[in-house]
Amino acid sequence: MRKIDLRSGTALLLYVALIDFLIHMIIAGNYGYFRDELYYIVSGQHLALGYVDFPPMIALLAWIMNVISGDSLISIHIVPAVSGAAIVFVAGKLAAELGGGRRAQVIAAVATMFSASFAVASIFSMDVLDMLWWAIIAYILIRIIKVENRDPRLWILLGVVAGIGLMTKLTVSFFLLALIVALTLTSRRSYFRSKWIWLAVVIAFAILLPYILWNAVNGWPTVDFYIHHGGLNGSGPLSFLAYQLLIASPLGLPLAIIGTFFFLRSKQGRKYSVLGLSFIILLVLFTFLNAKPYFIMGAYPFLFAGGGVLLERKFSIKNRYRLLFYGYLGTVLISGAALAPLYAPVLPPQTFVSVYGSLTGVGNGAAAQQNAGQFPQYLGDRFGWTTLVGNVSQVYHNLPLNEEGQACIFASNYGEASALIFLGNGDNLPPVISAHNNYFIWGPRPCLNKSIMITVGVSLSQLETLFSNVTQAGLITCSYCMNNENNLPVYVASQPKASLASVWPLIKDFS
Repeated sequence: MRKIDLRSGTALLLYVALIDFLIHMIIAGNYGYFRDELYYIVSGQHLALGYVDFPPMIALLAWIMNVISGDSLISIHIVPAVSGAAIVFVAGKLAAELGGGRRAQVIAAVATMFSASFAVASIFSMDVLDMLWWAIIAYILIRIIKVENRDPRLWILLGVVAGIGLMTKLTVSFFLLALIVALTLTSRRSYFRSKWIWLAVVIAFAILLPYILWNAVNGWPTVDFYIHHGGLNGSGPLSFLAYQLLIASPLGLPLAIIGTFFFLRSKQGRKYSVLGLSFIILLVLFTFLNAKPYFIMGAYPFLFAGGGVLLERKFSIKNRYRLLFYGYLGTVLISGAALAPLYAPVLPPQTFVSVYGSLTGVGNGAAAQQNAGQFPQYLGDRFGWTTLVGNVSQVYHNLPLNEEGQACIFASNYGEASALIFLGNGDNLPPVISAHNNYFIWGPRPCLNKSIMITVGVSLSQLETLFSNVTQAGLITCSYCMNNENNLPVYVASQPKASLASVWPLIKDFS
C-alpha cells in the first residue's frame, strides 16, 4: 500500500484550499443576499439558454442549488466557496507544473487566496467561476507545452473548459484572444498547424452556440445590452492600473510582477512565455478599453505561480535567504488577514464602518462602482432587501380588499424585483415586474389586466405621465444599504393613461 505523504506539495495545497473554503463558509451567512445573487436565483426559476446580461451557467447553478437546498443564504455560498478553494489549489498546481517545489506552490496558493479571489469567493456570481476557468485554461496550456503538443486530449479538454467558461461569463473571451495573439507572436505559432487546436475552437464554439441561438431568436438582446451598457465601465487607464494594488493585494502585486519576469525573461519560464505575453496583451487591452480593474484578476494565479517558482529558486540557495522567503510569506498572510474585511463580509457591520469605512472608496474603485454608501457596493448591496420587502408588503396589504386583486408591483431594477419575488415569497404579494435587463424579456404579462401599480424606485414625474392618480404610500429607509436604495418612495398609481402593453417597449432598461 502506497504511503500518503501529508507534507507533500499537493497535501499542503489541499490544506490551504480547505482553510479558504472554511473561512468563506463561516462568513457565508453574514450580512444577507447580494443584489446579483437574488437576480440569479430568480433567473434560475426561468431557466433558458441565455439571459440579456449573462450566459446561462449561473442561472443553472442557482436552479440546482434550489433543488438541493431551496437557495438558502448558506447553501448558495457553497458554490463560490468551493470555486475559490479550487482557484487556490490550481494556483499551487500551476507552480508545480512550472517546476516549483512546496514553497513555490504554497506561496502561489496563499497569494491567490488573499487576492481578489477572496472577495469573489464570497459572492454567488459568475466572477469566481470566471477566475477558475482562467486558471484551469492556463494549467492545461502549460501541460500542452510540457508534452510538446503530443497529447490531443489536452486540446479537447481545453476546448471544453473554454466553452464552459464562455457559457459562464463572456470576459473569458479576452483571455482566449490574448492567448491566440501570444501564440502567434511566439514560436508556439506552430500549434496552429495542428488540427487539434482547431478542434478545440470548434468544441468551444459548439458549447457557446445555444447562447448565440437564444440571442438570435430574441433579437440579440445581449448585443443591445452591451451597446447601452456604455463600454467596459472602468474609470480610466490610471485608475485601472492603480487599483491592481487591491486586485492582486499590496504584497501580491510584487509577486505578480516577478511572475511576469519569470515568463518573459527567465530561462526556466521562457518556455511558457505565451502566458506572460498574454498578460501584457490583456494589461494593454484592458487599460485602453477602459475595463473594470478586476477584469484581469484571472491572470494573477499563473503570475503568482511563476513568481513563486522564481522566488523559491533565488531564496533557496542559502539558509538566510530562506528566512527572507518565509518572512515574505508571513507578511502576505498578515496583510491578507488585515484586508480581508474590505474584501468580504468578515466583520459586523458597525465594526466595519468604524474601522474600515474610510476605505470604502478604495474598495468601490477596485470594483469600478460609482454607487456607494457606508460600504463598498459589493458589500453594501447585501443590506436593505428585507426592509424593502417589508415596506412594500405593508403598502400592498393596506390597500382596500377590493383593490388588492387589481394590484401589481413594478420595481425599477432587477435587485428590487428579485428581492420582492424571492424574499417576499411568503408575504402573498401580487405579481412583480420590471423593465430592467432580463425582466424586460420576461415581460409584463402577469400585470396586463391590472389597474393599480405599486412602484419602487420610480420617480413621481415618470408616474404622472403614465397614471392619472399617484399617491405616496411609504418610504423605504435602511441603515447600511447603498444610497440608491435608501429613502425610496413607494407609490400607488391608478387610472393608467395607456395600456401597459403599449408602454412596455418604451420603458426598456438595459444597463
